[in-house]
Amino acid sequence: QVQLVESGGGLLQAGGSLRLSCAASGRTVSRYAMAWFRQAPGKERGFVAAISSFSGPTYYTDSVKGRFTISRDNAKNTVYLQMDSLKPEDTAVYYCASGDGGNLYNTGSYAYWGQGTQVTVFS
Repeated sequence: QVQLVESGGGLLQAGGSLRLSCAASGRTVSRYAMAWFRQAPGKERGFVAAISSFSGPTYYTDSVKGRFTISRDNAKNTVYLQMDSLKPEDTAVYYCASGDGGNLYNTGSYAYWGQGTQVTVFS
């Protein structure tokens, strides 16, 4: 059984930093595409960042490029999202996802999802 458990969310002032973690069980994160999506109240779930399987490239939505970094610790079977220079518009529930490939920007490419972690940024 595959489980993805996110942690690290919180409440903080604009300009601050957070690191989200996604601990996986039942699935080796290095072998699959891993991604972060987010969903703000009243909005659809949207792509934030992804890292391809093995030594593949990373991808980011334009609004987080240069501020967010996705990474993977194979020994801990965990994926991270380092978020710097946070803005109020980054406020959302952040979800970790794991997929077998395809369009990494699309929620439909991911079979497994975590429960989400809340990030709230105030000005």
